[in-house]
Amino acid sequence: MTQPATLPLVESLLDAPLPASGIAWLDAARQESRDAFASTGLPDTRVEAWKYTALRGLAQRRFAHGDAAASGRAVDPSLLALPGVEGARLVFVNGVFRADLSMLDALPDGLTLQPLSRVLKDDAEPLRFGWSRSATRAEAHGAADAFARINAASAADGMVLRVAARATIAAPVQLVFVGADGEGELAWHARNLIELGEGASLTLIEQHLGDGGQAQLATFVSDIHVGAGAKLHHVMLQNAASAANLIRHSHLRLQARSEAILHVVELGGALVRHNLQVELLGDEAKLHTRGVFMPHGRQHIDTQLAIRHQALNTASSSNWRGVANDRARGVFRGAIVVAPGADGSDASLSNKNLLLSAGAEIDTKPELEIYADEVQAAHGATVGQLDERSLFYLRSRGIPLAEARALLTAAFCRAMLDDLPNPGLREHLASLLIAQLPE
Repeated sequence: MTQPATLPLVESLLDAPLPASGIAWLDAARQESRDAFASTGLPDTRVEAWKYTALRGLAQRRFAHGDAAASGRAVDPSLLALPGVEGARLVFVNGVFRADLSMLDALPDGLTLQPLSRVLKDDAEPLRFGWSRSATRAEAHGAADAFARINAASAADGMVLRVAARATIAAPVQLVFVGADGEGELAWHARNLIELGEGASLTLIEQHLGDGGQAQLATFVSDIHVGAGAKLHHVMLQNAASAANLIRHSHLRLQARSEAILHVVELGGALVRHNLQVELLGDEAKLHTRGVFMPHGRQHIDTQLAIRHQALNTASSSNWRGVANDRARGVFRGAIVVAPGADGSDASLSNKNLLLSAGAEIDTKPELEIYADEVQAAHGATVGQLDERSLFYLRSRGIPLAEARALLTAAFCRAMLDDLPNPGLREHLASLLIAQLPE
């Protein structure tokens, strides 16, 4: 761990004023998180979870706090549109809720959707336990969760979404975070609380987009609870501006007979890290994750997937693919733990990666720990180049080499989207993947 006093990034984050809520427990929790961050500082590569993601460059940057003009800053509305997707939408620009860009009229029965800033103002007490739980989780992980601590201290907005028991929300709900150029290089933070009641059903589409070229630092914490028998389909698209630095924490808790399906696409940003933690807490809970990360140029994209089976007959299936080009670096850690008492669990994880240039690098680390009986488990990872036989087959049929390489790479990535039920969204994400490929 580096001494925090010597790092411009830490100094600028500690110099930022804490949001003043006037709520005793919240102000105290924010100050405790700030103090914990000040005492531990940033993780370095000696921390195992950050072994392949050095923060030396980011630590030398200074960021101004917040964006007072974000509520009126112009944003291209075409950025927010998704083909084939209609329904409620919550939009934040540089961490500030934008009612003019959001769509909150005529919400379906059973859906409550509000910005965090409004909930904290009107009725903050129901959030107290969740806020404390997130702080406790960060404390347990020490310096590795330094950004979760600064988020707990500084976040003043985000989304609060609740689905009532046995409610089926037919149209997808969109959550959009836009990073836009502001007065200087900005740091901003957002927190999300998502709760699905027993037997509820929801599709959530989360987007992280860029509308400008300035460097920014954004942190996100999402606490997601899926009740017994509920089903969540969560699509995450990260296509931030090329100079953006994004640190995200997503924590899912699945109760008995619940199911979560995640599709994750990581494309943009300069330094991007996503800690995705899933706990299967109830018997027969199910998790399916599909992900693609495609760094290019000098990008660094790091995904940390941790799945913990804690109940009987739970199941998880994870399939992730990475493609790196130029001098980019990708990192993937897929860790599965089958805890004592989680007998009958079925867990599988696969990570396949392509390197499209000699200077690209992908570090992959599959992990599997089993402490239960009658378990089916498999995990594996590969890093390689395009298959020469497949290239030869395409070229023998008159397809130029560059086009053949693009076709094979696109097919390699698109396989992670094949089970997306919305064809318009599926084709849109596929087009973004293709656009990311080398010329």
